[in-house]
Amino acid sequence: MTSTPDTPDNTPATPFHDLDAFTALPRVAGLTLSPDGARLVTTVATRDAKGTGYATALWEVDPAGERPAHRLTRSREGEAGAQFAADGTLFFTSARPDPADAEAEKRSALWALPARGGEARVVLSRPGGVAAVTCASAADRVVVTADRLLGATTEAEHAALAQTRKDAGVDAILHTGYPIRFWDHDLGPARPELFVLEPGPDPQGEPATDADAAEPATDADAAEPGPAASGLAPEADDVAHHLRHVSGFPRSHAFGIGAQVAPDGSFLLTTAATAEARGNVREGTVVRVDLATGEHRVLHDVPGEDVAVGPVSHDGTRAVVVRTPDSTPHSAVHPRLYVMDTATGQTTPLAHGWDRWADVVAWLPDDSAVIALADSEGRRPVFRIEVATGAVAQVTREDEAWTDVVLSPDGATAYGVRSSYLFPPEVARIDLATGETTRLPNPVERPAIPGTLEDVETVAEDGTRVRGWLVLPEGEAPAGGHPLLLWIHGGPLGSWNAWSWRWTPWIMAARGYAVLLPDPALSTGYGQDFIERGWGRWGQAPYTDLMALTDAVVAREDVDGDRTAAMGGSFGGYMANWVAGHTDRFRCVVTHASLWALDGFGPTTDAAFYWAREMDEQMQQENSPHRFVGEIVSPMLVIHGDKDYRVPIGEGLRLWSDLLAKSGRPAAADGTTDHRFLYFPHENHWILAPQHAKVWYEVVLGFLGEHVLGDGAPSAPETLGLTRPSSTAG
Repeated sequence: MTSTPDTPDNTPATPFHDLDAFTALPRVAGLTLSPDGARLVTTVATRDAKGTGYATALWEVDPAGERPAHRLTRSREGEAGAQFAADGTLFFTSARPDPADAEAEKRSALWALPARGGEARVVLSRPGGVAAVTCASAADRVVVTADRLLGATTEAEHAALAQTRKDAGVDAILHTGYPIRFWDHDLGPARPELFVLEPGPDPQGEPATDADAAEPATDADAAEPGPAASGLAPEADDVAHHLRHVSGFPRSHAFGIGAQVAPDGSFLLTTAATAEARGNVREGTVVRVDLATGEHRVLHDVPGEDVAVGPVSHDGTRAVVVRTPDSTPHSAVHPRLYVMDTATGQTTPLAHGWDRWADVVAWLPDDSAVIALADSEGRRPVFRIEVATGAVAQVTREDEAWTDVVLSPDGATAYGVRSSYLFPPEVARIDLATGETTRLPNPVERPAIPGTLEDVETVAEDGTRVRGWLVLPEGEAPAGGHPLLLWIHGGPLGSWNAWSWRWTPWIMAARGYAVLLPDPALSTGYGQDFIERGWGRWGQAPYTDLMALTDAVVAREDVDGDRTAAMGGSFGGYMANWVAGHTDRFRCVVTHASLWALDGFGPTTDAAFYWAREMDEQMQQENSPHRFVGEIVSPMLVIHGDKDYRVPIGEGLRLWSDLLAKSGRPAAADGTTDHRFLYFPHENHWILAPQHAKVWYEVVLGFLGEHVLGDGAPSAPETLGLTRPSSTAG
């Protein structure tokens, strides 16, 4: 099942024909540009030698597109979070061994590659590691995000408390508020804090770094000399650094904290989360922090709304923020752009006549306009917004989704990471005047795709236009058409507009399936009314939209309407469960990390307060798939990871029990069942380890093959331990 030999030498026709080849594909993500515009750096993840994980490395890409990409770092632990400082020093985080301390425990430390070239060096290592680094673009100021234990007021106290917990073997956490966990990890007893990186020993205690004794790390490929001198001057290369705490303002024990640093490094803006009554958490307090003194001042604090802070203008006087009033069961989330005065906190609406949800990524050099990204019609283009008028102009117009967009110093060119369902993420250049895009020489080549991609649409029963993507296998359709897989996206506030390594339709296309990727009600990029249609009514417009687009696709001659299956993860898993309880048109249903009983899901998800804003108890009851378990007659494959805190494992366990005991296709008298439960004890909401992703696809393809294609009962992957070893079987 994992290999389909298509050539005489047994080489798969594409990487999507072979799961080992697929999981081995390198993956590009992230982008940073040096302040002088001369250097672009991205991150590439490659599968490790054992095939059980991915290691990341930093690669440099030529902005001019004349030189091939070249590797900057090389270590088994990998590197991430690269950011250029104003002087061209490249900071990043890595858990590679600290050359100064052979006994040091593995933890994420702050490293630097000098602009002049040479070896990477440890700048700072501390208990609990370093989460992220942010640099001022026009000044010598570096801000670090790192976890500090709540009982500590200095880095020395933090180190002492961390050692006490380690020596005692205690990992218990005593909570006094909400939330207590996020995604796949527990929150506490440390909390993310903001620090300024300072040279020299810590005046409040022993330095939390061993960089003063560091030997150079061993990078196989050194950075090429940059145009500016490094901030780590030769005589200062081995000088210790310490962290000066600057986020000492009241805030709840929340999910995280970020920073938007002013270009001149004088201040930063951040959003503080505030704990409220009945377990609510509001991320609506915008704080200005003076980075010289650590003084903080609240700029904006409006009850009943969340705020996200965007980039600060070059002159430091303004910042773009996104204000989102709290949703209610009868009113969907509606984020809107504002320009905030960084001195007074006063906000002015920006582009409120534009019916899209935008993320502003940069100001033009003269601060007259900003560059933004927004989901739109199954794409994610780049837009330009005039600050004075709010006028919006779309810059890019291809079938692409953009992320990590950065601007050249002159504002004429942008660089970003783009993808679509025709190609995975890659670094490209944008001419902001013409919208013309150019693929730069990347570290990774585009893989061959086993099929074609079409834009499809129909009209829903209420007259609303509904669209999606249709993946078709390569070559002529067989007699009767291709079998169809309806694949429903998660979110639900999202869109099928960008490449996904987790949800890859081409693996199915390589096995002959047509794959429908619909954007039903609640999908982003189609306007606020499109979201309101499904808000708090998941089982209504989203379901009828899915069925309407499925009807339109199976009417095609190249699609077989009798051989169909439905599949989805997260909200898509919820919809798969709802579909299973409301129609028998699909021969089988695959549901991953799915919501089943909404009354149980709501209080146990990692952000219960957010869920409570969307659905009241009556809505939960009306839209809960578990109520319709008796109507489920299609065989179902249930998949869940135990480290999933977004949709806790209890949802999968209850679904499995209900299928066997209460469904219209229950377990037989001898306990046998057509349903299956694929369980991953150490995976989270997604299945990330390459060997587990392989098992995931093997089991899913086997289940689909059995019920859709009539291949007979599949053999389980050998790695599941349910079959005799291939070396002895037979």
